[in-house]
Amino acid sequence: MKKWLPVIMAVALSACSSTDETIWYQLPAASQTVTQRAATDSNRLLWVEQVAVPDYLAGNGVAYQTTEVQYNIANSNLWASPLDQQLRNTLVTNLTGQLPGWVVSAQPLGIEQDTLNVNVTGFHGRYDGRVIVSGEWLLNHQGQLLKRPFHIELKQQQDGYDAMVKALGVGWQQAAQSIASEVSRLP
Repeated sequence: MKKWLPVIMAVALSACSSTDETIWYQLPAASQTVTQRAATDSNRLLWVEQVAVPDYLAGNGVAYQTTEVQYNIANSNLWASPLDQQLRNTLVTNLTGQLPGWVVSAQPLGIEQDTLNVNVTGFHGRYDGRVIVSGEWLLNHQGQLLKRPFHIELKQQQDGYDAMVKALGVGWQQAAQSIASEVSRLP
């Protein structure tokens, strides 16, 4: 019986320990239908060159602010692909749907194109049930620079990471709408 005691103890301890299930998240796609347009001479060109995120958002874990000064980076609630790539891809999709007459791409389009760079400083849930989407964008339009900040706070509809990621997606769509509004007014 003494030989089996370590085995029984190991089985009992392993039953008590729990391994967290890893859950992967992808930002939701834009709600509007996007139609592909062929580039013509009348189309304006916009290259989304980069969407940069700070180090605390650059890892795989979804970020959650626990107090005014503390952040928790999840170990088992992870982004399905790098966050900067997700933000860039969904921004291209959202801007394509909101800028008729423009060809928006994540790749360089030609010599005479406008170039958009976005620096995201906040993309996380918060202890008070809100999500934060903040940063600034810089547009190079025919050699002129246009720079604007954005700060969006939205209330989560439910608790949990699913609701947080959905709310972050809505906030990112709103940021894209504000960018599109400015870009559409360009001469």
